[in-house]
Amino acid sequence: MADILETIVARKRLEVAAQKLAIPTDMLFSMSGQRMERPVRSMRQALVASPSGIIAEFKRKSPSKGWLHPGARVDDVVPQYEVGGASACSILTDSDFFGGSFTDLQSARALVQLPLLRKDFIIDEYQLFQARTMGADAVLLIAAALKHDECRHLAQMAHALEMETLLEIHSDDELSYLNPDIDMLGVNNRNLGTFDTAVENSFRLIEKIQSRLGTGRNAPLLVSESGISDVATVQGLREAGFRGFLIGETFMKTEHPGATLKDFIERLTE
Repeated sequence: MADILETIVARKRLEVAAQKLAIPTDMLFSMSGQRMERPVRSMRQALVASPSGIIAEFKRKSPSKGWLHPGARVDDVVPQYEVGGASACSILTDSDFFGGSFTDLQSARALVQLPLLRKDFIIDEYQLFQARTMGADAVLLIAAALKHDECRHLAQMAHALEMETLLEIHSDDELSYLNPDIDMLGVNNRNLGTFDTAVENSFRLIEKIQSRLGTGRNAPLLVSESGISDVATVQGLREAGFRGFLIGETFMKTEHPGATLKDFIERLTE
């Protein structure tokens, strides 16, 4: 079986190279105007303050499940996520594999006050400039897609652009990717090589993470990602030490994702 992450990253390198040719970095800045001066919202602080910690994701499809909600519109879903009590929103901007677009992120920024995470396969600082221009407050950095020095540089650049960083790992050896510019540490319960999912991965790694990082105020806030489908799992993860819970398919596979989220949070916090 081909490694899905390798396939995605190879395609992403071609995509970013084409984007740079079409709109060079200096042109991107000149086009962005006042959008670069927009104040950012702290996703980390939103999760700390939230009784649920739910990061609701907007995505139309995935490599493993195919189309979840092909006709989903940002203006129908994301405002309802905010009304339903989401702490933050993750917006997929990858088109080929997840059915997303830059327009989705830009539209979401114009509609809600929630912190927005640009979720994509970030491999180049150009994508960080895009994210800031389009309205992201935070960006995802995937350890398995980066070298250590690339991760450090991208995290530093994200902070220079006033965005927060969510570092995604799948195994304990990827803890070596942590650096001072990481605000949140996400454990992906989905293997990005095979896209097999097991929530047990978060429970398996939590003790190793806490023994290495401690639980102090300056430690990265812990987020569990993918494969979360029920309230009991979130409660167990919170008891274990996680404070953020990135959930997409559970909501997006339903006819009304915002209503599904609202019901989920009501049951979680009752």
